Amino acid sequence: MNHDTGTDNRPAQAGDAFATFRPLLFSIAYRMLGSVMDAEDIVQDAFLRWKQRDPATVATPKAYLTATVTHLCIDHLRLARVRREEYVGSWLPEPLVIDERTVDADPVVLAESLSLGFLALLEQLSPVERAVFLLHEVFGYPLDEIAGMVGKSGANCRQIARRAREHLHAPERRFVAEPEQQERLTHQFMETCASGDVPALVAMLAADVTLYADGGGKATAARRPIHGADDVARFLIGIRKFAPPGMVLRVTPVNGQPALVCAVDGRPVSVFALELADGRIRTVRVIVNPEKFHGLAPLHRVAESAHDEDDGDGEHGPSPFLSGEKGR
Repeated sequence: MNHDTGTDNRPAQAGDAFATFRPLLFSIAYRMLGSVMDAEDIVQDAFLRWKQRDPATVATPKAYLTATVTHLCIDHLRLARVRREEYVGSWLPEPLVIDERTVDADPVVLAESLSLGFLALLEQLSPVERAVFLLHEVFGYPLDEIAGMVGKSGANCRQIARRAREHLHAPERRFVAEPEQQERLTHQFMETCASGDVPALVAMLAADVTLYADGGGKATAARRPIHGADDVARFLIGIRKFAPPGMVLRVTPVNGQPALVCAVDGRPVSVFALELADGRIRTVRVIVNPEKFHGLAPLHRVAESAHDEDDGDGEHGPSPFLSGEKGR
């Protein structure tokens, strides 16, 4: 009745404890890294380390696991800085479809911090600043507890948090529009680009709009940001002709907001995420790097749910709205 009971149950107990916090750990790692695959690798690494510990020796599993993931992410970011300096063109976070309702955090703050605009802005912070800001502002950890996680004193941690807030809130910005407005303007953006109406598209854009494209050297994309309503509109309209056969478009939630996903044979080939301000499009972020669509696996039926039948040959082609560099 009692033979090997403790030995048999400990691995299961460790796995159960880890599974409880896995959604939180992934949410932290993804926001730290902006990469779905890297976040998954970090969480898996944390699990392997957790398995090597006797759970009975860990007073607070949540704090221990959060600290482990945070350390791994900080180390990863320090190495990634060099790679991102060598990255071809603009680097943008990987798009993601995720349900975070089980994560213990303010849902409004959680939604805003998931947006591609917010994640891109985090690139201004050092790895430690990023960790302190996210753990405190998004996930609600006390600064004194975070100080132990990042190896800083409480006073130093408070300074880091203040400095991070100053960097990120320098222009007061919101990255999440009302869902109805975001969806309506994303549909309108899709239809206007398809129509080829340059003046109509210009009217949708803020005068100082910027378009960022991430091809990563794996797909054809503008390597430099494009600024101004007229240049952005003409760029988007002008590259419609590069749309591959059988491509379908769908407005669907990405990173918690409606975005335009283009797919061939159901496989995403580009994502257009719009950031709005005062009813107009302030920023267009376009991801065409094929290595960045791991987080969109749930959209594999996008072509099946579209009204148009996909008659293409199944080969990947350039994005409909982002191909060629027009000499930039």
